[in-house]
Amino acid sequence: MSALETLYGYLPCVKVPRGGEKIYKDECIYCYDTPESEGGLFVCLKSYMGLCHLHVQKFYEKFPENPIYLHLKRTKLEISGAAGGGEAEDPPAKKPTRLAIGVEGGFDVSEEGRYEIQEEIAIVVMPGYESFPYPSIEDTPVQIQLAIEGILKSSGADKQSAVEAWDGEVRQVSKHADKLEQLNNGVKVPPKGWKCSRCDLVENLWMNLTDGSISCGRRYFDGSGGNNHAVDHFRETGFPLAVKLGTITPTGADVYSYDEDDMVEDPHLARHLAHFGINMMSMEKTDKTMTELEIDINQRVGEWATIQESDKQLKPMYGPGYTGMKNMGNSCYLNSVMQVIFTLPDFRKRYFEDYDLILNRAPEEAPSDFTTQMAKVGYGLLSGTFSNPPEEEMAAAAAAPPAKKVQNGITPRMFKTLIGKGHPEFSTNRQQDAQEFFLHLINIIDRHSRGTFNPTVSLKYMAEERIQCVQSGKVRYKQRSDYLLSLPVPVELADNREELVVYETRKREKESKGEKMDPKELVRAKLSLQTCLDSWAEPESIQDFYSSALQARSVANKSTRFATFPNYLMVHLKKFTIGEDWVPKKLDVSMSIPDELDLEHLRGKGIQQGEEELPEGEEPPMGEPAGAGAGATAATATGQKAEPEIDEETVIQLSEMGFPTEACRKAVYYTSNCGAEAAMDWIMQHMDDPDFAQPLQIQRAPAGQRPEPEGAAAGGPRAPESSSGLSEEALTILEAMGFTRGQAIRGLKATDNNLERAADWLFSHSDELDTMPMDTAEQESLPVQATPQVQDGTGKYKLVAFISHMGTSTMCGHYVCHILKDGRLVIYNDEKVAVSENPPKDLAYLYLYQRIQ
Repeated sequence: MSALETLYGYLPCVKVPRGGEKIYKDECIYCYDTPESEGGLFVCLKSYMGLCHLHVQKFYEKFPENPIYLHLKRTKLEISGAAGGGEAEDPPAKKPTRLAIGVEGGFDVSEEGRYEIQEEIAIVVMPGYESFPYPSIEDTPVQIQLAIEGILKSSGADKQSAVEAWDGEVRQVSKHADKLEQLNNGVKVPPKGWKCSRCDLVENLWMNLTDGSISCGRRYFDGSGGNNHAVDHFRETGFPLAVKLGTITPTGADVYSYDEDDMVEDPHLARHLAHFGINMMSMEKTDKTMTELEIDINQRVGEWATIQESDKQLKPMYGPGYTGMKNMGNSCYLNSVMQVIFTLPDFRKRYFEDYDLILNRAPEEAPSDFTTQMAKVGYGLLSGTFSNPPEEEMAAAAAAPPAKKVQNGITPRMFKTLIGKGHPEFSTNRQQDAQEFFLHLINIIDRHSRGTFNPTVSLKYMAEERIQCVQSGKVRYKQRSDYLLSLPVPVELADNREELVVYETRKREKESKGEKMDPKELVRAKLSLQTCLDSWAEPESIQDFYSSALQARSVANKSTRFATFPNYLMVHLKKFTIGEDWVPKKLDVSMSIPDELDLEHLRGKGIQQGEEELPEGEEPPMGEPAGAGAGATAATATGQKAEPEIDEETVIQLSEMGFPTEACRKAVYYTSNCGAEAAMDWIMQHMDDPDFAQPLQIQRAPAGQRPEPEGAAAGGPRAPESSSGLSEEALTILEAMGFTRGQAIRGLKATDNNLERAADWLFSHSDELDTMPMDTAEQESLPVQATPQVQDGTGKYKLVAFISHMGTSTMCGHYVCHILKDGRLVIYNDEKVAVSENPPKDLAYLYLYQRIQ
């Protein structure tokens, strides 16, 4: 049979892209091989899945309806002269203009211009790998031609889903921009050749946008920079905005507001510059932006240099468990968490040791299957396949310094796209909080592990909460599950309080003169982890507590202990907080962190002899006096809706921070008007709720019953009821989703037998299901013991990993992690993996402790 006849026989297995399809032509859906890998990449002409040479056979055996593939093979050939050995020379590398990676104006991580790409294209038919070079075959069927051209011209799924950059904090539009006064003083500024009007400096120059005067900028801590003449000019005139000359380009420039004391945006910059004869569209950048200067300084001094150990020549590491992860622009928070997670034995067992089993069960649309993509990450990090030193590195190892070595690592774009799908933050381009991502990851894994081995159990523990009514002396104990020990950071208890006072005084004095402190003189608050633990263990006063013993509001003390200790304990320091001005800030502290930790003294013991429990009894609905009971109003008895009492001032405070107004109303209501801080905690815990921004509606219940909130999911058809009052069909569906029968019963009961609402309720309460009290029907439905699925043992731990953050807030900066391996700490800084020489554990944000057996 001729090649042409063979191809015509496969036309039913070929689909022409019509636009909008995701085409996985950049990377294997099961591993991190690309068209540049040794075997190239095979793209299915029907499903558009990309497979490496190792996995295409397995894919075909699972899905034999996909026998024909486009084979892409690329080879990089270094251009003569690109490395300095030929006539042509590379143009000087452009300096970054944004705190960003891989985008225009950011850090250039591409190799364009240094290599020539040689591409081979063929049509391959499985199972025999029968290959037909393309387009050498005459009269290739039009349908196959259109499919191949469509694939080649399309943006790959990775590029469609790729995020751009991690930017610094967003600059706000200046309050002076719209009505900025500009003097008609005849000043015209040339496009170059500038000089400070008060000294001889010709760099770091700022032009005032009101009068066109040119002055030098602030003096830096090392004596360089300027002579503060631009600041002096503002003090004398009050003219607020200045633009940094040399940073003006057609896309913008650095603008500083001396009045607002911050870098700002000026949406009318082109017009403001034109007033002084500057054509913004013809300007070219000739000076460093403030972001570049910040990067330069941060990389030389401060926590950036310390945490990254950038002042050391670190020895790179290769092989299984030493594979880095490329930064996709803002993914360092994800990289650090995933590196730490895959050091846990249960995660390795679930996603790496069972890798082949997971692939055998994977659906055709593997990029959309969470378990498959977790296994792909596990295989990428732990197999060693993607962590081999290049041959040229090994040959030049004796001559080349370690810092010159390049480590490629893996690029988990499919995983990042999948785990961020539908999330208001993790689906965006912005930098994120590693602690929040850790909890999000745990939640997703937990959902996809129902009915199977759940690796998150190794991190799960039960917390015991003890509440004591001060007036009656009676107590209530309850347990909740958690995966993270979040500790307060009481800076007011710092060991070096006097030194801090002196430093802050000097800092304010310098700032009043327009000067900045030398970063080398920085004084950090020094605390011990034990101080944070003691603060966590201190009883908390609840001022507006409803006491069922008194049937009235009273004051109570609440304390928390460990009911169980997990195999691995993740400790979180609450470094990110909200200042008195409602501006998020990061606490700059140096922690004394022990390598071993004994928490046995914090183990809860349950109700003690002589303690009397608070009687059962629900708090009356808000707005109804305690003890109303039989004297409930007619509106309450008939179930009519009542308007809840809400502190609108707190709602406004939260709304001004950018949260939806209706969500703020809910937060204030459900925290009993206890203030903005309590409401903020509620918001952070419920941002993923499907009805988060829906209007608050409270259904008044008959006396003695708890009111039910009505959310967006309150409507919808109810499932037909069985003789027991619940839908057997709905129970079956929920069980098929991985919930136990008891949990399914609980969900349907909580949502008035509404299947859709029950599913949402169960997912949103997944952390609480194991600790909620069960009624008789639920207990009878359970085929096995009803004890929570947690591990317990001694409360003695050793430090095995930590994650550090550099930057002023969660919205900017960079994350790295250090992991204890083979008796030494290894630093994982995106794709760079090396032996740590000076581990900065005192500056970390998250700490992972392992139980000492």
